[in-house]
Amino acid sequence: MTPDTYHSPSVAVVGAGHAGIEAALAAARLGLDTVLFTLSLDAIANLPCNPSIGGTGKGHLVFEIDALGGEMGRAADAVTLQNRTLNTGKGAAVQSKRIQADRRRYHQYMKQVLETQPNLRVVQAEVVDLLTETDENGEKVVAGLRTSLGEVWACRRVVLCTGTYLDSRVFVGDVNYPSGPDGFLPARGLTESLVREGLKIMRFKTGTPARVRRSSIDLNALELQPGETPVTPYSVRTPEDALDDLAQIPCHIVYTNAETHRIIHENIKRSAMYSGAIHGTGPRYCPSIEDKLTRFADKPRHQLFVEPCGSETEEMYIQGFSTSLPTDVQYAMLRSLDGFARAEIMRYAYAIEYDCIDPTQLYATLECKTIRGLYGAGQFNGTSGYEEAAAQGLVAGINAALSLQGKEPLILERSGSYIGTLIDDLVTKGTNEPYRMMTSRSEYRLLLRQDNADLRLTPLGRAVGLVTDGQYEDFLSRKAAIEAECERLNTTYLSPKIVNPYMEKMGEPPVGSGVSLGDLLRRPAITYDSLAALDEHRPTLPRRVRTTVEVTLKYDGYIKREMAEVERHRKLEQKRLPDDLDYSTLKGLRIEAAQKLQAIRPLTVGQASRISGVNPADISVLLIYLGLK
Repeated sequence: MTPDTYHSPSVAVVGAGHAGIEAALAAARLGLDTVLFTLSLDAIANLPCNPSIGGTGKGHLVFEIDALGGEMGRAADAVTLQNRTLNTGKGAAVQSKRIQADRRRYHQYMKQVLETQPNLRVVQAEVVDLLTETDENGEKVVAGLRTSLGEVWACRRVVLCTGTYLDSRVFVGDVNYPSGPDGFLPARGLTESLVREGLKIMRFKTGTPARVRRSSIDLNALELQPGETPVTPYSVRTPEDALDDLAQIPCHIVYTNAETHRIIHENIKRSAMYSGAIHGTGPRYCPSIEDKLTRFADKPRHQLFVEPCGSETEEMYIQGFSTSLPTDVQYAMLRSLDGFARAEIMRYAYAIEYDCIDPTQLYATLECKTIRGLYGAGQFNGTSGYEEAAAQGLVAGINAALSLQGKEPLILERSGSYIGTLIDDLVTKGTNEPYRMMTSRSEYRLLLRQDNADLRLTPLGRAVGLVTDGQYEDFLSRKAAIEAECERLNTTYLSPKIVNPYMEKMGEPPVGSGVSLGDLLRRPAITYDSLAALDEHRPTLPRRVRTTVEVTLKYDGYIKREMAEVERHRKLEQKRLPDDLDYSTLKGLRIEAAQKLQAIRPLTVGQASRISGVNPADISVLLIYLGLK
């Protein structure tokens, strides 16, 4: 390999989807010469499935990406068409922001950010070969990449973010052909190279519904779903009130019916998924409509969301109507819906199969265990969703850069972020289906709220180098304001004479002695805003500060209890296991546990305890070996 200077970046990122964007920006912003490869410049930041950012659990990831210095939240704020908060009837821990995004503007925004980023080159080319060498210690290391045009790019770190393009194939009924999403070309050469290098490849599947022409839908027959105000932005870099006057585009709701179900049942054998044509495993939590009817046969109808793809397009996305049925069946089932009798399909629904890796082949840094300098992120690691991809891409890009700078890697704890939970689940437990983030995946979800993402992660983003001086000063100011207001509320007492008329009005029992504003706020029916009637000296505070103050005080007891649990588990997380430990030699360790530990090679006893097949007795053996028990 005799590369010239132009073809010798420090970091190469393959794929310009949501993972690749964050990985490339992170590496470049940390000062590394970076190149980002994409099969098409027109596919950068594509939203091939639902035109939205966020959702249950996913909204938390977007806030965390922003807190670490990533770009997704700021881009989403810039292209918001509609804003909603999911799970408002539940506690603050599981409430999640979701916005409808302008698909074309999102692509344009991210493309411009990439093109104007110092230290970053964006190149349209297909990468077909991973090049490796063996170092003086006999370890396999990244040496470079080869494109389909025969170019060799020498580099020391590679981040693979191939999305759903890797040897991908599209299915519509009994028709199937090699293709990436939305008709873009597939990446057809790289899988063979990865297999040659010894990586275990899996085959997953996802799908998307048809896009329907807006003017062909009778929207008056549908249930209106307006946007929600005020709009709290994803990004702390977006002014808090910037979106409050946004002219939000409404979404709509429609339901399947008996006729829809009859059409699907009568044609289900023509579905690529049920005909046996598709072999990849699909996402459990985002099933096709034919899969829904099979799994939930008792339900007389299913809710569908009719969502705009942009402000300057007629395309409407039918959320929940994903299918791989033939085109004639797609028309029949669509036109059975209320308001869709004259529906015109602009893009047909399809299923897509693609290659990915078993993520247990990665460390928590997202670096490959067997090829030093190779990182994976996004659907390449077996996940689903834009937000999961962006979160991994950010961590992989950061760690690729930090490793070249000789610095300690960024390893996020489960107890500190949903990103940490996501990565820990992948590299410790693996996945046999496209992994989707949900709030229920975290045992620490009361601590990992959207409103405190910056309090948890901005110091880490600052330490890494992605949070600027100005952003950090703003963060410190917000943190101080939250602490000061919590202290003021907890130390401001009022007499029963003043409080009880208010308590009667709020439907709360009277108090018999002086009570603090903080204690009042802990009552279920009382909110921070409603306390203004009693709190004449309260300061004027930003919405974000008020929200965090209210949640912090209202759930104070539960938060303290969860923090104690975190500290208990942290002791195991701090007990590191030797990199070269031969688990087969440990007496008392069960064979299954030894095999699992040898394959996954956990970094800590805490991580070992979460491996399927490793029980408490096995953990005791590890602690005895380490001389800690």
